[in-house]
Amino acid sequence: MLKLYHSPQSRSSRILWLLEELGADCEIVYCDISRRDGSGAADPRNPHPDKKVPALEHDGALITESIAITQYLADLHPEAGLAPRMGDPLRGPYLSWLAYYAGVMEPVMHFGLVGVAENPALTRTFRTRADIDRRILDALESGPYLLGEAFSAVDIVIGSVAFWFREALPEGATVDAYLKRCGDRPARQKSMERDSPPGP
Repeated sequence: MLKLYHSPQSRSSRILWLLEELGADCEIVYCDISRRDGSGAADPRNPHPDKKVPALEHDGALITESIAITQYLADLHPEAGLAPRMGDPLRGPYLSWLAYYAGVMEPVMHFGLVGVAENPALTRTFRTRADIDRRILDALESGPYLLGEAFSAVDIVIGSVAFWFREALPEGATVDAYLKRCGDRPARQKSMERDSPPGP
């Protein structure tokens, strides 16, 4: 049995979308988290060691961090076709995009938010926002998705950030059309309905 610890409008929302795309049966535990604006608090029910979300439990195993959970779930449900399998030529690009998001894109986004994105030591290590934008546009101009013709878990991870913060991805019609393709998916729409706990 899968159990997802989730807080509305957070990084765990993308995992809800992934679960819907996979058609996976999963118990959703809605929990509180500490928010950037000072609201919220650590939820004692949350097994994440830092009390963040997402956290996933599966048959006694705890998996944390969005990218690890994405890989775990997509590989657990290969029939959904959201992760190229070992031996597929797209497996390398798929893993590379996931690692690039966590290791480069998110840090550079945060550097921009706190005003240190132009620091030479950081740009040498992580590259610039312009470098990231060019890489995304190059992929989507060959698209229609980041791996080419097929929608994948990569599009959930990278697309989802722009539904929360559009400025995270490059401006322009190419990305706008990409986000519309992703946002119009029935699984995305259904996940939004489950993002908050059901009412009384």
